[in-house]
Amino acid sequence: MDLAATLQATPAGEPIAIIGVLALLLVLVTIWSMVEIVDAYEREALTVFGEYRTILEPGINFIPPFVNKTYPFDMRTQTIDVPRQEAITRDNSPVTADAVVYIRVMDAKRAFLEVDDYTKAVSNLAQTTLRAVLGDMELDETLNKRQQINAKIRQELDEPTDEWGIRVESVEVREVNPSADVQRAMEQQTAAERKRRAMILEAQGERRSAIERADGDKQSRIIRAQGEKRSQILEAQGGAISTVLRARAADAMGERAVIEKGLGTLAEIGRSESTTFVLPQELTSLVGRYSTHLTGSDVSAAEHHLEGLEFDAETRELLGLDDIAEIIGDLEETEMEMDIAAMEGEARAIADDTDPTAVSESAPGDETLG
Repeated sequence: MDLAATLQATPAGEPIAIIGVLALLLVLVTIWSMVEIVDAYEREALTVFGEYRTILEPGINFIPPFVNKTYPFDMRTQTIDVPRQEAITRDNSPVTADAVVYIRVMDAKRAFLEVDDYTKAVSNLAQTTLRAVLGDMELDETLNKRQQINAKIRQELDEPTDEWGIRVESVEVREVNPSADVQRAMEQQTAAERKRRAMILEAQGERRSAIERADGDKQSRIIRAQGEKRSQILEAQGGAISTVLRARAADAMGERAVIEKGLGTLAEIGRSESTTFVLPQELTSLVGRYSTHLTGSDVSAAEHHLEGLEFDAETRELLGLDDIAEIIGDLEETEMEMDIAAMEGEARAIADDTDPTAVSESAPGDETLG
């Protein structure tokens, strides 16, 4: 009775207005339910009455209202952390490892229809594969061949994930840690290896130092021996030069004495009444040699000097005579100039005290002036 009384009390136009508002709201809700906006990095699977219809692309999509349901899929690369796993290596060493898997949804339809939760499925599969790969390797390989472990895990994940419309882009093992006991043993091994290398390097250094010292001593002995040899050679050459110079000086003094004696004899002969006198060949030879320097004659000096023994090539090289040729030449030139000057003075003295004579006779081996 209260409802009937209320309807009787309500004006006739108000129910129509309420109905209109409700109808407008229904239209708006229907339109809103028919429009589905998909982001650029997503795809959405559409079902109507629980039946798969299509994959909604990015943008505005119109779908059946009230009876639809959508399931979004992120098409960007996603990161899945693989929890730390414990494994036993092939050489029975316990290790723990964790990894990161990078995946991307390539086929949203298969990811929707073929697997319940693809991220959870990939994570569980990666955990199992990581333990299996570590179990097939030795401890040293698990610590050193990180890239090989990554490649094996990715290879094992590729086949099942392809069926789910998922692509595994990369797998990275972050840490592989052996047990505490194994770590201590490895540290001891590393310390022993480093100590061994240090001892080897020290031994090599000592050996190298000994070799260098031996080479230095050898070079020093060679240099000292060469110096002593050179000193002995120079000393021998000096003695030879001194001997030659003394011999040349004695020879020159002897020639001067002969010449002076001969000139004195000529002076005595010039004072005598005899017109015939004999001169020794040695005196004429000396006079001829000095007269060549005085007159500039082109007659070879070899015709007037006394014959003597010559040094052979080996003796000249041993005494160093070739090196002192210039010294002896200078001494001979100076000595010769002095002798020529003395001869000129004595010749002028004889010319003043005696008359000219001629050579009248000659004997075998002698020269006769008359």
